Amino acid sequence: MVDWNSPTELAKDALVFDKFMHVLVGLYLWEWFTSLNFDWEFISGKKPFRWPMIFYFGGRYALVCALIAILIALDNTEPINCQALYIFAQLAGNMSIGLASINLSIRVMAIYSMNKYVVGPLVLLILGHWSLLLQGVNVKAAFIPGSGCAITESNTTILSAIFIYTMCFDAVVTALTVYRLVFNARSQSSIVKRIWRDGVFYFIVALLCNILATVLILLQLNAVMSVIMDVPSAVASTIVACRAVRRLINFTSGPEVYSGSGSNGNTSGMAFGGAARSGAPPAVSVGNKSRVGGVRIEMETFTEAEEYPVSTGKSAYDLESQPPHGSAM
Repeated sequence: MVDWNSPTELAKDALVFDKFMHVLVGLYLWEWFTSLNFDWEFISGKKPFRWPMIFYFGGRYALVCALIAILIALDNTEPINCQALYIFAQLAGNMSIGLASINLSIRVMAIYSMNKYVVGPLVLLILGHWSLLLQGVNVKAAFIPGSGCAITESNTTILSAIFIYTMCFDAVVTALTVYRLVFNARSQSSIVKRIWRDGVFYFIVALLCNILATVLILLQLNAVMSVIMDVPSAVASTIVACRAVRRLINFTSGPEVYSGSGSNGNTSGMAFGGAARSGAPPAVSVGNKSRVGGVRIEMETFTEAEEYPVSTGKSAYDLESQPPHGSAM
């Protein structure tokens, strides 16, 4: 039987952890680099920035910072404050996990037209999630001469609570999504099907990673094995959540939230990826609109997106600036 706490086993596990982290960093940086053009469209103003994108960018770049800190901790051979590095890496990584769940929650809120009976409980779940994520130090690390930083202790109670809560949270969000899209007879458009597929795919990937992380934490083999799946869980959750956001925005104008309607019909709004329009002719689209109090959610699917060949580089989002058929340029 393996003695998981023997010096030989700890050294072997630390080496596996080191190599595994480098693979994950390479995977995520490749994902980040290949999708930079999407980020640049918002930074350069080609696409209007709306408040839900704060969570997209926050989760995406929090994980970049966490992985950079992990690389420094693993590759540096000079004396360094390893504990501070791991605290930063852990907080940034936990933020990426929390923001990934928020990205999915925003989609659910839009699907339910900002219904207060859905938004309220989701906000409470988000607050509870973050109360665990920001608990503080769950690992202890020390500098080992000639080797660099090494994890010496981990708080398995908080870590297991974080991953179990995350699984339950994602399960609730996914169940709400499936219920709304399956039992709503009008939810047969391609955009709704896209939200459903992406949401279920996100849940499956995040669930598998969180289960592996939770099992290793509860087994308490040793300090290294207890946290070896933490980073893969954060990387997988962030990748699939960010891809879901990008696919939705590139496919449609996104869920648009309009508020403050005036008597002249003008509106000011916030959108996931689309632009609020005031006094403009309606775009060529089909969709469902609903109003809750002073807020209106509009899910639009631009049917002309399929008329453009892929080589033109046009997307459904680009059609928002196109005039309706028959109108003069």
